[in-house]
Amino acid sequence: MIAVRTMRQQDVEEVATLEREIFSQPWSTAGFLDALKLDNTVFLAAEEHGHIVGYIGMYLSAEEGEITNVAVAPRERCRGIGGMLLDEIKKEAGVHSVEKIVLEVRRSNDSAIRLYERSGFTIRGIRKGFYEFPKEDAYIMIYGQ
Repeated sequence: MIAVRTMRQQDVEEVATLEREIFSQPWSTAGFLDALKLDNTVFLAAEEHGHIVGYIGMYLSAEEGEITNVAVAPRERCRGIGGMLLDEIKKEAGVHSVEKIVLEVRRSNDSAIRLYERSGFTIRGIRKGFYEFPKEDAYIMIYGQ
């Protein structure tokens, strides 16, 4: 059974390993540790059988949240884990009086775009050349106002 919970310091090595597996410009272990220490962040981990199978992070600023990372282990995809993480981060947003959540996604990442749309996000704009390795535009997607 998958449980979504607050990310802990002891999760960071496993999270950073997963991050390197998935992203062309991954966050470092130190980056995750630094983010966990901040008062204006929410990082959640999806765990099954003692292993991290996904995670999500969000920075909080007044009434807005910015999702920084959403990841599900490639071998665990298509099990609803991404949707669970988004549902939980939206609940956390409510706890922190966040009215709008913003994220960027590669224009070519059709599966992620569909996931975000199913979770209530809509495309509101484009950031030209946002991603490197490979260079690509990002859609700006928003949940809320």
